[in-house]
Amino acid sequence: MTHIDMPLLIGLIGIALLFDLLNGLHDAANSIATVVSTRVLSPQVAVVWAAFFNFIAFMVFSHSVAATVGKGIILADVVDAQVVFGALMGAIGWNLITWGFGIPSSSSHALIGGLLGAGISKAGIDAIVWSGVLKTVAAIFLSPAIGMVLALVMVLITSWLFRGFTPAGADRVFRRLQLLSAAAYSLGHGGNDAQKTMGIITVLLYSQGMLHGEFHVPTWVVLACQAAMGIGTLVGGWKIVHTMGSKITRLSPPQGFCAETGGALTLFMATLGGIPVSTTHTITGAIVGVGASKRMSAVRWGVASNIVVAWFLTLPAAALMSAAAYFLAGLFA
Repeated sequence: MTHIDMPLLIGLIGIALLFDLLNGLHDAANSIATVVSTRVLSPQVAVVWAAFFNFIAFMVFSHSVAATVGKGIILADVVDAQVVFGALMGAIGWNLITWGFGIPSSSSHALIGGLLGAGISKAGIDAIVWSGVLKTVAAIFLSPAIGMVLALVMVLITSWLFRGFTPAGADRVFRRLQLLSAAAYSLGHGGNDAQKTMGIITVLLYSQGMLHGEFHVPTWVVLACQAAMGIGTLVGGWKIVHTMGSKITRLSPPQGFCAETGGALTLFMATLGGIPVSTTHTITGAIVGVGASKRMSAVRWGVASNIVVAWFLTLPAAALMSAAAYFLAGLFA
């Protein structure tokens, strides 16, 4: 029977929830940047709006993303307390670095990179579940592209539907509609991102003999993760809000609505398919899409390219940091 070190288990769950809180803080901009930059909501009201829909996402989505993270990135029987510690430290470390510089990198892929780095450090390449990793890596490229395409489609649809409106009339309508699109995006964000931490905590509980049978996420884990993410969103990440909301392109309420709706649809599809995607990648693609719909020069491609570089660095950087944390933890085991 597995010996359960309760203080260690509680400490690791606390670190996992800290990552979830930092995820909400780091990714708050993804949910609220457009609605703040268009001045539909003040920053203070926007974060409350986003946090509420972050939290209630568990009422809408199943836990397929949690299952992918828990057993679809590295083999479940490789996971132990040291692997979880390494993975979380790598992900948290990279999140703090990118947050400090205002770079909208992916918390999701930082966690995936962390899992890979710690898992490979313990069991080598054989620890990798290639089907899950390849699906996740493919989403790095597909989620911003799909978000961009869907946002462009929304621009075309809304331009046609509102062709008879005056600019002022359309602006008034879209200021109301943006409340719905921001809510939908926050719902998708909470549904996809909080489940990644649920997967980590759940596979940890299995490794310690606290859970048995088919992979399932306990209710208390669901509520704790959704609450941690909601609190993180309330704290907010204003440096990244500025990058996402104004540095990539200037947005009007109709464009903000199209970007959020395109991004939300992408997240809904990914979450229903059990794919852990990046909300950062998704909304960036959508914002670029609506910016390019005006004219290509409306997008600040230098800022967008810096964000893309951060995407490619995230997996290997988080993996290296998690491997270092894994071996460091081994010295004190």
